[in-house]
Amino acid sequence: MKYILLIGDGMGDIAVPELGGKTPLEAAATPTMDRLARQAEMLLVRTVPAGYPPGSDIANLSLLGYEPDTCYTGRAPLEAASMGVDIGADETAFRCNLVHVERHDSGAMIMKDYSAGHITTAESHALLTTLQAECGTSQLSLYPGISYRHLLVYSGSLPKGWQTVPPHDHSDKDVTDFFQSYLQVESFRDLYAKVPAILDQHPVNLHRAEQGKTTANFLWLWGEGKRPVLEPLESRYGIRGGLISAVDLLKGLGVLSGLRVVEVEGATGYLDTNYEGKAQAALEVLEDDDFALVHVEAPDEAGHQGLAREKVQAIEDFDQRIVTPIVAEMERRGEPFRLVVTMDHYTPVHRKTHEDWPVPMFLYDSRGCAQPSGLEYTEAHVLAAVMNNGLTLPSGAAFFRRFINRGNDEK
Repeated sequence: MKYILLIGDGMGDIAVPELGGKTPLEAAATPTMDRLARQAEMLLVRTVPAGYPPGSDIANLSLLGYEPDTCYTGRAPLEAASMGVDIGADETAFRCNLVHVERHDSGAMIMKDYSAGHITTAESHALLTTLQAECGTSQLSLYPGISYRHLLVYSGSLPKGWQTVPPHDHSDKDVTDFFQSYLQVESFRDLYAKVPAILDQHPVNLHRAEQGKTTANFLWLWGEGKRPVLEPLESRYGIRGGLISAVDLLKGLGVLSGLRVVEVEGATGYLDTNYEGKAQAALEVLEDDDFALVHVEAPDEAGHQGLAREKVQAIEDFDQRIVTPIVAEMERRGEPFRLVVTMDHYTPVHRKTHEDWPVPMFLYDSRGCAQPSGLEYTEAHVLAAVMNNGLTLPSGAAFFRRFINRGNDEK
């Protein structure tokens, strides 16, 4: 048996007036997902336990069958694992976004773009290299990642109860008060005394400004945490496989869970990602192993930007360029397989941030389903199916056991 987990990050939504009152999933043309869903069982799964923020870190950790309350320490340490950055016992890792803030004479700061206009990896590496050279210290090191997503490792104490916030949760909002908390830490106070001037005068930003592009004029630290320990999936669930994603968070989960992380050239985490390369990588994983996870970030990015039609496009691309070729090849091979299509969390375009609602998904078995849903894959159809047969699962661990036929289903 082969097991395939396909995640459209942030794909879930609610009615959007621009789409005639439909959700992006309802508005999108998704013939392969709809065909499979009609022959599958539909599930509603709580991927974000009560009391946890609805981030992709928590949600995807859950989708891999882990209980966040036993192993979650923060988002940034997961990304550090992907980047090969070792976190010492006395160190804290931070996700470090290149962002664009609007600074006012009053001192107010507005978060205008959490991604600095989806700055390219080459451009951001040049910026991070300069920042490390001019701002790095024995207590603070910066590591370049992909596009706007980078890493900072800090050695030292933090104020009790001190917390950060994700920049994508505060698009077009005043973040002045949040930023003031950084100034409580001497190393960060020194960092921020230098960063704006360095970025404003950097050739990368000067060139972007000449082209009319959004500049990366600030750093935003968030997702802090210590080094985590995860039991490998092979010993936990008896499966081996690979993970395909463009983002360091998912890759870090792959490293820590013992999955083979497959690098795909041209995988960007946005609408221009290499869908075909991702699908092919998954199929190659399934030639030797029994589990493949493909994660697509594009729907989430469109949701954070409030772009309904781009989110529809991302979902259609997910169906046509990920789900379709994988299913077609698995059917050609004639091997039995179980396939799940899901989101990790909702990212409604009108909110531009995540919600912690239970996520709708379907579980397709190539050998058939005792009670097929007969419904296409939409948020409303999954809710209707769940109301009829009660297929609600309280945790990602309960979902994963059901997915791979291990243990109790915990309906």
